[in-house]
Amino acid sequence: MKKYKIIFWITTTIIFLLEAVMPLGTLLFAHEYFNAGTKPLGYPDYFAYALIICKIVGATAIMVPKLPQKLREWAYAGLSFNLIFATYSHIIVDKNISYIVMPVVVGIVLATSYIYNQKIQVSPN
Repeated sequence: MKKYKIIFWITTTIIFLLEAVMPLGTLLFAHEYFNAGTKPLGYPDYFAYALIICKIVGATAIMVPKLPQKLREWAYAGLSFNLIFATYSHIIVDKNISYIVMPVVVGIVLATSYIYNQKIQVSPN
């Protein structure tokens, strides 16, 4: 059980740093780059703002263990959709392998967090 919690917290913290802290930091301290990931893909600026807000809310939701499990499930789903569509957008638009690999790797970390969250919920103690 302790191993499950350690793996869960490491992966969830990585997701929180990548999906909440980094976008918020960019928005606050390097605003000129807030749309650096979405503009080259053809998305409008307002989409970048919405995406940043959703990432912050979703990553925060999976970090708070006291939230209802259903809400956390929705947060995992939303972050998963974000990563799936980011991968798809990079495959279609820029075909740059390094841009394609990043959301896939983050998705694997997110899936690991989700799997170990489930193991913690099912395990007694």
